[in-house]
Amino acid sequence: MASIFRFLFLPIFTLSSFPSISHASSLQAVPLSFFPQHPTNPFHRITLLASNARARARHLKNGYVSTAPLSPFAGAYSITLGFGTPPQHLPMFMDTGSTLSWLPCTNRYRCSNCPVSSPFMPRQSSSARIVGCLNPKCSWIHKSFDSRASCPNCSLPEKGKCTEICPPYVILYGSGSTGGIAMVEKMTVSSEKSVPDFLIGCSVYTANLPAGIAGFGRGNASIPNQLGLKKFSYCLVSHQFDKNPRSSLLLMDWESDSDEKTRNLTYTPLLKNPNLPEKTALSEYYYVGLRKFTIGDKKVDVNYEEISTGNGGTIVDSGSTLTYMTRAVFDSVSEAFVEQVKEYNRSSGMEAATGLRPCFQDVRRNAVKMPEMKLHFKGGGKMFLPLENYFVGVRDGKNEALCFAAVSDGAPLGPETAANGPAVILGNLFLQNFFVEFDLRNQRFGFRQQFCS
Repeated sequence: MASIFRFLFLPIFTLSSFPSISHASSLQAVPLSFFPQHPTNPFHRITLLASNARARARHLKNGYVSTAPLSPFAGAYSITLGFGTPPQHLPMFMDTGSTLSWLPCTNRYRCSNCPVSSPFMPRQSSSARIVGCLNPKCSWIHKSFDSRASCPNCSLPEKGKCTEICPPYVILYGSGSTGGIAMVEKMTVSSEKSVPDFLIGCSVYTANLPAGIAGFGRGNASIPNQLGLKKFSYCLVSHQFDKNPRSSLLLMDWESDSDEKTRNLTYTPLLKNPNLPEKTALSEYYYVGLRKFTIGDKKVDVNYEEISTGNGGTIVDSGSTLTYMTRAVFDSVSEAFVEQVKEYNRSSGMEAATGLRPCFQDVRRNAVKMPEMKLHFKGGGKMFLPLENYFVGVRDGKNEALCFAAVSDGAPLGPETAANGPAVILGNLFLQNFFVEFDLRNQRFGFRQQFCS
């Protein structure tokens, strides 16, 4: 049984020891921290996170368009990057589940229900340029872009230099949208590293979304691809620091040509979903070979093919807070907890109020005991989750409960729905206080548990 001896309600955490991170000369380190949270009421926040996790999962599973976090006001992590000459520094949500990066842009920027953020001002930069219609980077945004059909005034030789711009983009999300025009701009990572002609979205309107996305997915427009990263890694600080922010580091490596594994990391291969032509976004996610779950000493009865291979599988998504599982997988995992937890009573009222289940009441004790949860990956790697990573404490007035930190669909999945996109989306709460590495050169995902700071 996993146990926690200091129990707080939303969030609940204990901290483990933290080995220092060594910095090779090829690394650039960027602070990684929480975005300001909203709403501040803990009960309202957990219900919002549950709702947004389902909306984001529906969008990621759709796979038709570029994606971005759908839990915009809490539970996600940000980095600050510089754009322009001289650089204008703006905070952006770091998201491994999306490819296109975009910023609030120009003094005409309008946003509905978004965090307050100063927009990027292209007129104050000497290096800002709008992407032309014939620029190959235009197709990075518009996947099926045909310049001959979309840029008619650029196809005739007598027209001379083409002055048409890349068509504006509109990105729809499960709970919001953004739109604007494509730019290329100088991107400054640190005083030692900058990249010219970086493709960035200049959004002029946004609704119900964070103020800027840093896309770390696998597509052409992603930050790792445009920067030519060989690997990147990060350690997600505990969610207990939402109100008293602390930062860890996002490490980006341009120069590593080694096959050598990072010390004390457990590795599993990075996989790819078959590239379905109508769902190109599915090829841009970081899939891992999840083999099985064990709860306590019991192997959970789930369909191996659904969580591991084909049009399903498991992805790592820093933009999701709560982990998502398809209905069949979720029911098996949650039932394993229900069968083994005998010390606490179910709280049907808290389950109905939060959208989470199972929830257990009568847990205000010095030591809370729950079955241990383990994730087993291709290659033999095992991830032992601390209790605070897969259960959250929730308080609504005098009512308190401990709830499983995962969500699913509202109804059982039929064959057609079950085939859409990832079956498991590993959110950042499962991975808090884990150091994780995306080794792009060797196509592997590494992890180890440690205190992130």
